[in-house]
Amino acid sequence: MKQVVDWRAALWAGLISGIIFLAINMVLTAMYVGSPWVITRLIASIVMGEGVLPPPATFDPVVFAVSILVNFVLSIIFACVIAIILHRWGLLVGILGGAVFGLAFYFINFYTFTLVFPWFFPMRSWIMVLSHVVFGACAGGIYEGLEVERYKPVEE
Repeated sequence: MKQVVDWRAALWAGLISGIIFLAINMVLTAMYVGSPWVITRLIASIVMGEGVLPPPATFDPVVFAVSILVNFVLSIIFACVIAIILHRWGLLVGILGGAVFGLAFYFINFYTFTLVFPWFFPMRSWIMVLSHVVFGACAGGIYEGLEVERYKPVEE
């Protein structure tokens, strides 16, 4: 028998972890950068371009809506990747492995995507490292906590 991915659990893990990721970033950027809207503008810039980034980083409902949509789409995709790779091993591996994948997502996002989105370069910081690691740990842990284990026969 082969264990299969619980896509419902992966979807919920992505949504919940995406909320946690955004909340951590908004709180920490408000404390250390001065505005909670910096991160929403950065996320929205993936779709809307760098024109949404110039100061002041104030609340804009369209930018916020786009950033929420982009954040959730990426969070679900990243949580599905974590679920596909780690779904066989349980809660502890989900949390620890998810944290490692979160760190990997940070490096992918800020060291490769900066070739396409060069305005991400200045956002390389401990805040982003922390939020990505926490995202991954939450995604892996939440997935494992919600997963309904199902198996299918292995065809030979």
